[in-house]
Amino acid sequence: MGFIGTVLFSLIMGFSIYLSLPLVLRKKTSEKTTRLLNAVAIGILLFLMCDVFSDVTPSLYASGALSGYGASPSLSAAFAVALAIGFLMLYLFENRSKKSLSPAKISLMIAIGMGLQNLTEGLVFGALSDALGLFSGVALVILFGFILQNITEGFPIAAPFLNEEKSLSTLSLLFLVGGLPTVIGGIAGFYYSSTIFNIFVDGLAIGAILYVILPMIKHQLKEIDPIRQKTTYLGIFIGFLVGFLVNLI
Repeated sequence: MGFIGTVLFSLIMGFSIYLSLPLVLRKKTSEKTTRLLNAVAIGILLFLMCDVFSDVTPSLYASGALSGYGASPSLSAAFAVALAIGFLMLYLFENRSKKSLSPAKISLMIAIGMGLQNLTEGLVFGALSDALGLFSGVALVILFGFILQNITEGFPIAAPFLNEEKSLSTLSLLFLVGGLPTVIGGIAGFYYSSTIFNIFVDGLAIGAILYVILPMIKHQLKEIDPIRQKTTYLGIFIGFLVGFLVNLI
């Protein structure tokens, strides 16, 4: 594929997140729909966290010492440190002020988690791209799959703005935080590939996404009646299923 092809595909994949803008810029949604869509966003984030972890398990639990557990102490340590950094980074961001977070700051936290996850995907694509033909069937399937996944990622970033005043410029900047790392990862992965580096970035992504999910779930389940609770459960399941089905492509 070469460097130019890698950059081109990375740009398309990264900025496909903007394809979700027409949906998230809708003026008003009902309370029930808002709850359902927020729950779908949680489900998507849960799947993405599981998806990223699946990328590191072959290295962390490789056959060998300790029956496959802790097979590489250095890789396990790198993952654990990165996981803590990703989680604590957003914890400090949220708790440095006693004021409650605005929708924009919550969205920024989610965008950072999405961005780290997309950085890992970009690194993988960049490392593989040199072996792919620019218009080969495999390359086009990967491209299409990334586009679909990035479209679904736009919604969790915009979820805190449901029934809030939405600014195109604000959402565009937040989507940039989420999508641009795909391009950076694609370029970096084309020139450099390291198992321990990839695992470290994966750990950052998982830690960040984990921190984002917890308050979202707490908010969804706070003081709600059984009907709203069922809506939340259904939305989380739908979101996870959507992430799974998109990832099959």
